Amino acid sequence: MITREQYKPGPATGAEVRKNGDEWTLVLVRDFAQAPALVWKALTDPAELREWAPFESDRDLGSVGTATLTTVGAPQVQQSHIKRAEPVKVLEFDWGGQNIRWELEPRSGGGTRLTLWHNIDRRYIAMGAAGWHIALDVLAHFLDADPLGRMVGPELMKFGPWQQLHREYAKQFGVELPTW
Repeated sequence: MITREQYKPGPATGAEVRKNGDEWTLVLVRDFAQAPALVWKALTDPAELREWAPFESDRDLGSVGTATLTTVGAPQVQQSHIKRAEPVKVLEFDWGGQNIRWELEPRSGGGTRLTLWHNIDRRYIAMGAAGWHIALDVLAHFLDADPLGRMVGPELMKFGPWQQLHREYAKQFGVELPTW
């Protein structure tokens, strides 16, 4: 068990960018020790989303329809449409005009391979990669019954390890860091 203060993310790995003209998609792959049903619950249940995700939901995301997603740390409340919800396999929805798709596959020997597909403006794709990297680390700790507490939003951007990941992903993806 580690504390939030002891947490250090791993290196900027497991991510790539798929480019289709001006549309860029961040693809992050992460393996979890837990079965797909437990990972699915963490992706869809509002109480579990509050433990790790950068947004809160007014309802369970495990079925097609409309949901209100509220960005944590920013006053952004948006109607989102759950486009696809195939329990323990695929969850796809829009969030702030960006498409997000989660794919879950059982791993041989147990556990789950989770793949996140997120369309992000190329100017912010390294920021998104760093944010999701940490969110998925927090999710892993939550699923391991070793919760760190959600780390997202403007407060996360002040976190030194996030800044390092942001630089590493920007270099990998060949994008410039924004000047604030």
